[in-house]
Amino acid sequence: MAKYRKLGRTSSQRKALLRNQVTNLLYHGKIITTQAKAKEVQKIVEGLIATAAKEKDNYEMVKVTMKVPRKDANGNRVKQIVDRDTKAVLSETHRDKDGKVLRIENGMTVPVYDEVEKEIKKDLPSRMHARRKIMKVLYPVTEVPEKNAGRKRGTKKVDLVGKMFDEYGPKYADRKGGYTRIIKIGQRKGDAALEVVLELV
Repeated sequence: MAKYRKLGRTSSQRKALLRNQVTNLLYHGKIITTQAKAKEVQKIVEGLIATAAKEKDNYEMVKVTMKVPRKDANGNRVKQIVDRDTKAVLSETHRDKDGKVLRIENGMTVPVYDEVEKEIKKDLPSRMHARRKIMKVLYPVTEVPEKNAGRKRGTKKVDLVGKMFDEYGPKYADRKGGYTRIIKIGQRKGDAALEVVLELV
């Protein structure tokens, strides 16, 4: 007998379906699905959260120097014009007083960067391995603001793996399993499949 439900799909379709539902459950906190799918998703999510809880503190703080683009008062990047050959600065700004873009012969516009020292978390080997295991299951998530629906501007990638280590890890550190619950909500119209709410505790 199989150790998992086939869900009436081929291997690749089943894997994609489960990955999608696991990602949505961890991002939104709950999903509505059929009981059979919920039980399969529950198995995967429980393992991922247990891994995140185990490795939540397995890192060290490291100071790094990063290049960050300089921004003006309006939040726009500051750019300057440099000579193509010598890289000497020809103009500190790429716009004139009226806001028009300057054109200088043999000059090119480049952004200005400042060096900033930051403290970041550096994963130790076992946490890095756990991170890669979780990344194999989760799909990348992009947040889109409501006013910019359908556009790329204003969208941002969500660090769901980071959320698991920083939020779910400490939250479920003292629990010995049982991170999710299934609540039955009745039969679905059409095929009468039993629908449930699968949510994080």
